[in-house]
Amino acid sequence: MHALDVICFGEALVDMLPEVRGRLRDCERFTVHSGGAPANVAVGLARLGRKVAFAGAVGEDEFGHLLARKLAAEGIEAHLRFSTEARTGMWFVALDERGERTFFTPTGATSADKHIRSHDLPDALLSRAKWLHVGSSSHVLPEARGVLLEAIQRARAAGVRVSFDPNLRVHLWRELRDLQALVREAFPFCDVVKLSEDEVELCTGERDPARAAAWLTDQGVKLACITLGSSGARVRRGGEDLVVAAPSVKVVDTTGAGDGFVAGLLADLSTLDLAAMPREALVASVERACRIGSRVCTELGAVAGLPRPGDALPGMA
Repeated sequence: MHALDVICFGEALVDMLPEVRGRLRDCERFTVHSGGAPANVAVGLARLGRKVAFAGAVGEDEFGHLLARKLAAEGIEAHLRFSTEARTGMWFVALDERGERTFFTPTGATSADKHIRSHDLPDALLSRAKWLHVGSSSHVLPEARGVLLEAIQRARAAGVRVSFDPNLRVHLWRELRDLQALVREAFPFCDVVKLSEDEVELCTGERDPARAAAWLTDQGVKLACITLGSSGARVRRGGEDLVVAAPSVKVVDTTGAGDGFVAGLLADLSTLDLAAMPREALVASVERACRIGSRVCTELGAVAGLPRPGDALPGMA
């Protein structure tokens, strides 16, 4: 089997997006879109020409097979376990006039991806990869939390670098201290950690993005990335602190913007040595990641705006 640039491990689910903006109670028609942060990253990487696999669990149902079809259509090597014990995750997304989101999920913490197990990431698959990318949303249930930590440790033992975007969904957790404990236990073993500005306090105890990034590198993270929405991103590598702007775009839907950022960054890091990258190359990679994240915001859904070869990216001011 051929080598892989990245394996994405975690949730694949469906997003139900409304035809009008406003409260969900006022929406009558929705369209089905693929979603789940690690699956979105996999799509972004595949479109950028990287060899990528996705591993996780979906339901043995129509939406589970829809996701399998969509992943395959993107050229992603999908390793899906079709569960008969739980349904594929479903999220209804409401959008306000600025494209900001609120969520409702009838499946919640009971969907198939929340029953992820260690055997959903086979050693034979992991050994083929340069990078493993993970999140936290599939690890809400107590029995799934150890799966995340074990996957990270298995990757390190196999010489596979680790990217972690917690992508917090706090309403899925009964106790936020359990979420906080999980991510803090994982951080020291990760090469790249990406947090959004509104996640830093819960994850690091710091409100200021600069201090949060410094805290992460103090924990052992090689590259700490704090995304700042329309303001771009702050990145720290060792004692090196960078701030990169984002292009101005007309926002349609912010769903998946962070996943686009991660895909853009990992697309470069899968072919470059993070520690040896000159500062200028790192700035260029983060700038491109910001441009891809911004492009995602110009389309409805998490993957529609992910660029394909030849697609233009928003320009920097």
